[in-house]
Amino acid sequence: MTSFERLQNRMVGNPVDRPPNFDIMMQFATRHIDKPLRDYYLDHRVLVQANMAMLNDFQLDIVQAISDPYREAFDLGLEVSFPEQSLPISTSPLLREPSDLARLTTVDPVNGRRMHDRLEAIRLFREKVGGCTPIMGWVEGALAEAADLRGVSTLMLDLFERPDWVIELLEFCCEQAILFARAQMAAGADIIGLGDAVASQVSPAWYRLYALPYERRIFQAVKNSGGIARLHICGDTTLILHEMATSGADIVDIDWMVDYQKAAEISDNDGPAICGNFDPVKIMLQGSPEQVREAVINCLSIGGDKNLSAAGCEIPINTPYSNLHAQTAALSEYYSMA
Repeated sequence: MTSFERLQNRMVGNPVDRPPNFDIMMQFATRHIDKPLRDYYLDHRVLVQANMAMLNDFQLDIVQAISDPYREAFDLGLEVSFPEQSLPISTSPLLREPSDLARLTTVDPVNGRRMHDRLEAIRLFREKVGGCTPIMGWVEGALAEAADLRGVSTLMLDLFERPDWVIELLEFCCEQAILFARAQMAAGADIIGLGDAVASQVSPAWYRLYALPYERRIFQAVKNSGGIARLHICGDTTLILHEMATSGADIVDIDWMVDYQKAAEISDNDGPAICGNFDPVKIMLQGSPEQVREAVINCLSIGGDKNLSAAGCEIPINTPYSNLHAQTAALSEYYSMA
């Protein structure tokens, strides 16, 4: 069974040879091939090389063009620095004043330096594993992108002080995300992940107002292009789980601080597949192989026939290889243990 077949069957609860491994690998993958982190963010060839190593050495069931939250924002004009061995850093907000929004125009991803680089990664993935392994592209959710352009703290104040302006900004961000999602689908992506981390920092009412409608529109565009939609919101999303299930996502990522039993409720009947959710630090980075095995099996037994195996968020850069191999072994042995 190919990874693509494994995913397609699992998402609808049909039998598979083993549950799919959908860990998010970025910094760890780059370390594994002994390349500077900066190269992973700026050179699609390094990103693809790192993902292919993850596929071959740790039996992942996905290759992913995810890297950092600043692809769209950089091409829109955000100042971003790229340290050699650290995460990209936004040095100052692009929208210092609300009036700055009037001068922004959407960018065709083909003409954007960093968005185009992601398109090139997807094309190269397609050459290497197309049809056999799911290829995941990525966009920022409208609320997350607004935070990237304005600054998180300032945007939180804007929600109180100028909500109408925030809606205008979200409309712009949503339009840019749809352009980027469609371009990635055209380049060969099978899945579009949507990161909306800041959505876990607002109330359920504000999530319904400022995040959910735009997630729905972006995912509808993905589905209209024939893609699979994946929603990733870092943090404790307990209070918005059922709203997330209405976003149109086919896969909903669950971070480690959420009760996985509660999360499994949204996967019932025609609900989305859930993905997660053991602790990437306490279990994958700091735990023993046996603790990893127990956590993986626990999530599988709770999550039902549609869940995908993954840590709650990105695998830490210094995760022991033995722990990743323990996850692989647990997935391969799961059905024989049932």
